[in-house]
Amino acid sequence: MTLIKSISGIRGTIGGKVGDNLTPVDAVKFASAYGTWLKKYIGKEKITVVVGRDARISGPMIHNLVVNTLIGLGIDVIDLGLSTTPTVEVAVPLEKAEGGIILTASHNPKQWNALKLLNEKGEFLNGEEGLKILEIAEEEAFDFSDVDDLGAIMINDAYMDIHIDEVLNLPLVDVDAVKAAKFKVVVDGVNSSGGIIIPRLLELMGVEVVELYCEPNGHFPHNPEPLKEHLTDISELVVKEKADLGIVVDPDVDRLAFICEDGEMFGEEYTLVACADYVLSKTPGNTVSNMSSSRALRDVTNAHNGNYEASAVGEVNVVELMKKNNAVIGGEGNGGIIYPELHYGRDSLVGVALFLTHLANKKMTVSALRASYPEYYMSKNKIELTPQIDVDAILVAMTEKYKNEDITTIDGVKIDFAENWVHLRKSNTEPIIRIYTEAASQEKADALALRIIDEIKAVAGI
Repeated sequence: MTLIKSISGIRGTIGGKVGDNLTPVDAVKFASAYGTWLKKYIGKEKITVVVGRDARISGPMIHNLVVNTLIGLGIDVIDLGLSTTPTVEVAVPLEKAEGGIILTASHNPKQWNALKLLNEKGEFLNGEEGLKILEIAEEEAFDFSDVDDLGAIMINDAYMDIHIDEVLNLPLVDVDAVKAAKFKVVVDGVNSSGGIIIPRLLELMGVEVVELYCEPNGHFPHNPEPLKEHLTDISELVVKEKADLGIVVDPDVDRLAFICEDGEMFGEEYTLVACADYVLSKTPGNTVSNMSSSRALRDVTNAHNGNYEASAVGEVNVVELMKKNNAVIGGEGNGGIIYPELHYGRDSLVGVALFLTHLANKKMTVSALRASYPEYYMSKNKIELTPQIDVDAILVAMTEKYKNEDITTIDGVKIDFAENWVHLRKSNTEPIIRIYTEAASQEKADALALRIIDEIKAVAGI
């Protein structure tokens, strides 16, 4: 059982002891801290917060606790009910709210839930803001409103449809082209809110939808992280239904993966690559992804005469660099598409609409589209270390060893070789070094990872 407090919010497993897990007491405590921070730092007489949740079993319980805590602080709540992470992000500025809370543990299994915290732009809080909220929670410095100043609830269950409309109204989304293509698509909504919003979007784009696990009951039928090993059911159904492709989202609909018509994975890393290829073909410009994402985005950006840059891992870091570089599209290699024309947040709906428009224009199969991109393969590993081992010293030693290579140290150590790369990062919560490698074949990526792991063990004396 676990409770993880970080600058991006609080997440944990349901049940157990206060302070060790995400109990009702912890949910109230951190909602109180967020509301208190808003009241103190926004400095307005009246504050409004948008709240939405995914379909987790614990969702209604956590949702009621959080909403009523905000009301107790004198904060008005716009309650979206069952929603998605990008839908709440879109709703905050449209409602001119001062903040937002999304109740979701993203791709974590069903026993998890979390409070994700947004600012008035509908974007995740920065590190300094997150730390302040953690301090307020630790001090329990809450001051609740008296009976005449309690907040009010306004229920608005229209925002999934509003979000869809916002996506379909984007200039680069060509609904007519997609309708003319007469696509047939299988959707795996992992029994969460994606099972409602993605089929609804597709039907408005004239797509024939085959639903798989689209009942939003929170009983995830497989591990909800959209990785190949978890997606055998949809891969088989795409082939059986003779569908043009499969679409997979995680429980809060900010990660997106595609299945090719032959049942093979398009590749989570290539979701962003394909969408960026289309956007750059229409609006030339720059791109950003995090340092652990595929080099293929750099190659595609260069082919469109744009400039690619890599940020530290984490959505807030990607967004910050996108703004700095005026990137026209960006995101993360885990299937997270950030398209600033709509909002600065990972959004599977935008990804689906851009990808289908791209596919309709290309008039080719999904597997052929995938084959048109640079071929890279990744290997993701980790080394568990004893608490006595100095992880920072290991990273310094590896930096010195490869000082003649192209090295970036804004987030751990990334070593860019001519033909491949390795990214070493330490975990913030446990003595672990994560080792990500990418190369032109799976064998080469795995071999590079094993070589680096051996070198780290030699440095660490293990």
